[in-house]
Amino acid sequence: MKGVILAGGTGKRLRPLTRIINKHLLPVGPYPMIYWPIQKLREAGIDDILIITNQHDLGSFISLLGLGEELGVRLTYKIQPAAGGIAEALGIASTFVKGEKFVALLGDNIFQDSLVPYIQAFEQQSEGARILLKRVSDPHRFGIATLDLAHNRILDIMEKPKNPSSDYCVTGIYMYGPEVFEYIMLLEPSNRGEFEITDVNNLYIKTNSLQFDFLKGWWIDAGTPESLHQSNQFVFRDLCND
Repeated sequence: MKGVILAGGTGKRLRPLTRIINKHLLPVGPYPMIYWPIQKLREAGIDDILIITNQHDLGSFISLLGLGEELGVRLTYKIQPAAGGIAEALGIASTFVKGEKFVALLGDNIFQDSLVPYIQAFEQQSEGARILLKRVSDPHRFGIATLDLAHNRILDIMEKPKNPSSDYCVTGIYMYGPEVFEYIMLLEPSNRGEFEITDVNNLYIKTNSLQFDFLKGWWIDAGTPESLHQSNQFVFRDLCND
């Protein structure tokens, strides 16, 4: 299985820091943020990894990471020409994945859990996708899942709802089969002018082929000054407890 890390975007919420550096290169604990998703994939036995970023920041990633030798992985890079949404960025991975199942991570998601049990569950699926959910205190910031827990189903996902139906957010940890690229081709831009990963996941829901698990440990979308600070606190706390 291969891994894909989405590390483009402009990092508007972290300006002025991101006027000079890609947010995924900002420090989280003793390392740049991008090290953490690479480490999570490597620990789960995934060492063939694609990083998708923008043209402006590509050189910085290559200077820092090279081809992944120091981190024990094989890195490939591709460019997202414009910030057109997560689904658009994911579509760029089709030639890298080459018909295999794969794991996609948003590069600014920092989390405690090992990916191993979730990937093992996904490998046992005969079809469809798998996503990881986490309960949050500010659901209006995220894609939020409406759940039917009695039947272990997701009924719907709504992107950044004003009146959330639950507090279970869809984290930036996705597991897909190669059919996801066909779904991406069906999308229309949202009101934000982006191709939304929420729309992709809702297409899986329509075919009753979207499975889910709950993250057990802490999880942070480190895309704001506050959450970036919190991710540093959590990472240093865990390192001190090891």
